[in-house]
Amino acid sequence: MGDEEIALARAELGWDYPPFVIPEDIRAAWLKAGQRSKAQADDWYARFDSLPTDSRAELERRLCGALPARFAKAMDDYIADLLANPQKVATRKASEMALEVINAVIPEMVGGSADLTGSNNTKTKDMGIVSADDFSGGYIHYGVREHGMASAMNGMALHGGFIPYGGTFLVFTDYCRPAIRLSALMKQRVIYVMTHDSIGLGEDGPTHQPVEHLASLRAMPNLYVFRPADVVETAECWKAALEAGETPSILSLTRQGLPQVRLEDAGENLSAKGGYILAEASDGTPKAILLATGSEVSLAMDARSDLEAQGIPTRVVSMPCLELFDAQEAAYKADVLGDHLPDVKRVAVEAGITYGWERYVGREGQIIGMTGFGASAPAGDLFKYFGITADAVVEAVKTRL
Repeated sequence: MGDEEIALARAELGWDYPPFVIPEDIRAAWLKAGQRSKAQADDWYARFDSLPTDSRAELERRLCGALPARFAKAMDDYIADLLANPQKVATRKASEMALEVINAVIPEMVGGSADLTGSNNTKTKDMGIVSADDFSGGYIHYGVREHGMASAMNGMALHGGFIPYGGTFLVFTDYCRPAIRLSALMKQRVIYVMTHDSIGLGEDGPTHQPVEHLASLRAMPNLYVFRPADVVETAECWKAALEAGETPSILSLTRQGLPQVRLEDAGENLSAKGGYILAEASDGTPKAILLATGSEVSLAMDARSDLEAQGIPTRVVSMPCLELFDAQEAAYKADVLGDHLPDVKRVAVEAGITYGWERYVGREGQIIGMTGFGASAPAGDLFKYFGITADAVVEAVKTRL
């Protein structure tokens, strides 16, 4: 607005005060409004000060967002047990298993699902249900309200004292996206448990099979997108997500069972590095490096076995979180990707749109993934139809050597 328009607006509104002058009656009303809740605030602080020392310390811990001291050991013990007892399990079920441990030691966890509790595996055994008449539980049935769920979780995180997580299918992040973006923008620790994360969900077909979603979510600033390969990585990803105090997380989880690929104790959270060498080439100097996430990591391991049998030393790199990998020191990333090996060939495989993988495989690499929407068929048939197989990975490597 120019000076003339401002003058006309002042005349229309009957506003005769000079610029930046606040009339006394308006200032008085504003100051009075600031005192409206003083009595309630004073009462809250009085009750807080009257709490026993241990209760006051626990409330302060929750409000400042610190995790309980016992959390790290509980997760370490749980992962040690997984390593000692390998199992094939869908990562959505692996998430539930991890939550049984987490919810037992972090009382401020508040879970829920947008009408898909049985499919998302988000409710643990001892969680009570929050209802209109009883707020003592820790689990919320949100109904078919994905955006409402995500928005409510933002509100809980902003209030403080709670760590909210909620589930739906990965394809329905489209319904949650504005709220997910606000989680990232506001630096809130909100955890989105997104299951049925690829064509591996099978017969529900292309309406429910996420294809572009991983790439689009990875494009969002300050958002961790975790896609664990097995039950061990799922536990590690949950640990990393909970330790990320100012970054929301997506857990992208499978419907189908996955074999356990992590069998040895690394002594650290490898998934927190974002990417790491899962299996080294037999002679220590790979001619091929296979990069994969989630359900395709075991596929890459099968391809490695075939390539090694054919005399091609092959490394497998699991990359459960590209954002965390990108944040590592340059020397670490170069070592994992084999940048010092001038003749090495890289092939990435992921059951989604391939955008973004170019920066890891380089100009002479290849990306195996989806180029269009999915279809309705059993999961195994779909992976074969769309060419996301161990044989395709082997052929891609041999073609480039």
